[in-house]
Amino acid sequence: MKKELFRSRHDRKIGGVCGGIAEYFGISTTIVRLIWALLILVGGTGLLAYIIAWVIIPEER
Repeated sequence: MKKELFRSRHDRKIGGVCGGIAEYFGISTTIVRLIWALLILVGGTGLLAYIIAWVIIPEER
């Protein structure tokens, strides 16, 4: 079965990106959110990556 990456509809704070990534990799959403927060604090690259992911990753059906 092919896994697909979607933004989460039920596990979301802003856009569902972290929830979708956590579901895809089978890890805790908290870990993904901490990684995003660290990337945002270190040079701001995480914010740009989050916005791009929000636009590119489709929402869960």
